[in-house]
Amino acid sequence: MNTHVAVLMGGWSGEREVSLMSGRAVSDALRAIGLRVTPIDVAPNIGEVLAGLRPDVAFNALHGRFGEDGRVQGLLETLGIPYTHSGVLASALAMNKPAAKRLFAAAGIPSPEGHITTREAASAGDLMDPPYVIKPLGEGSSLGVSIVKKVGDNASAKLNGAWPYGDRILIERYIPGREITVAVMGDRALGVLEIKSRDHFYSYDAKYVAGGSKHLVPASLPADDCEEARSLALAAHRCLGCRGVSRADLRYDDTSGAAAFYMLEVNTQPGMTPTSLVPEIAAAAGISFVELVRWLVEDASCDR
Repeated sequence: MNTHVAVLMGGWSGEREVSLMSGRAVSDALRAIGLRVTPIDVAPNIGEVLAGLRPDVAFNALHGRFGEDGRVQGLLETLGIPYTHSGVLASALAMNKPAAKRLFAAAGIPSPEGHITTREAASAGDLMDPPYVIKPLGEGSSLGVSIVKKVGDNASAKLNGAWPYGDRILIERYIPGREITVAVMGDRALGVLEIKSRDHFYSYDAKYVAGGSKHLVPASLPADDCEEARSLALAAHRCLGCRGVSRADLRYDDTSGAAAFYMLEVNTQPGMTPTSLVPEIAAAAGISFVELVRWLVEDASCDR
């Protein structure tokens, strides 16, 4: 009960506000079980701050770049501070969508057809028959993701102007059907949740604006399909080398013929507020938010 936990949150990615919400909720939960908690709004001097603080555990509640792509994990490894969620390599691989897709293919996990191109090439004309999806190579929370629905849609407008995500992009075949997510905790797939969004796309606003989406847990899928979703999520967690908690996002195409799943991505730093997807799935499995957060602290480690 004397464990000192530094909760890392905020940072400078496009998901800063979401991370602050996660960090505050985690801090409150850890204090409720009597742990000593130091919340840290992460800035570029975080190495110096942690070296002076020397916590027993770092709870990583960061989202997006630096917090989710292996960089803060590498810092924590160097400092020898055990930390929650996935390690350096798993974090980097999961955040890099093309790299993750190659690993999924090698593991027999289906994912949408896609390839890397440049903003310039994609702006000049369709490089794939619509509908297709435009994605940054390494962002979360659907930042920068948009759908080109038909020939004549203006991909150039989506990619130019204030696009802050780099010159290389991923274009990926759009999969119709339903949005499914699965929480994995350690070596166990906790449950399957279905997301119903207002605009049929789980965008940043659908995730975080009130009324943007509804969640069904358990998902309204046949039992065999729910089991397949669990198996795919666990396989993806393992093939990336994840630890702690992760969330697998899938599309379930039941629009024609036999239903099929497609792995979109694995999120190694899922939202951690009581109303976020993973805590919601955990609650349906009988695991309270406080219990989930406690388990993550107890599971914390370094890769070395």
